[in-house]
Amino acid sequence: MADVKDLQPYAGNVEGLVAALEDFRQTMPNPIVFKVVGYQAEAFENVSQGDAIYSRASDGKVGKAVANGTVDQATVAGFAETTKSAGQTVRVIVSGQVPSTQTLDAGDLFFLSGSSAGSITKTPPTTAGQFLTFVGEAANTAELIVRIKRPIQLR
Repeated sequence: MADVKDLQPYAGNVEGLVAALEDFRQTMPNPIVFKVVGYQAEAFENVSQGDAIYSRASDGKVGKAVANGTVDQATVAGFAETTKSAGQTVRVIVSGQVPSTQTLDAGDLFFLSGSSAGSITKTPPTTAGQFLTFVGEAANTAELIVRIKRPIQLR
């Protein structure tokens, strides 16, 4: 075990976090909608329950994700379980069902919004330079089944 190093086989950055979460998601049994999986992190800005969250590469703190920012900001790490202020610890849900503050239609697919930080939308972004990030499917009128995918930059 002397040759094992911290963070292997994942890089110590946002791509490493996403790769680890993707591997974790792929090894979970399907369907997992009755389970909730998450982690805790410090928020660098105020977040509300149900906000799409990204993890800042520089310090691992979390804030609202948005599709019209950088690739880091469009890489959804999960959803805020509760409303928290900057500096507080928030639980970030990465798998399972999360409550939504907006009205959903069961079966509709949702993407990270390009116009409102932390929000999700049924209408995917289409503007060049923005990112298309699939985040999940509506289970019913009030809950989203979290199924986060990597962002794709639009050209």
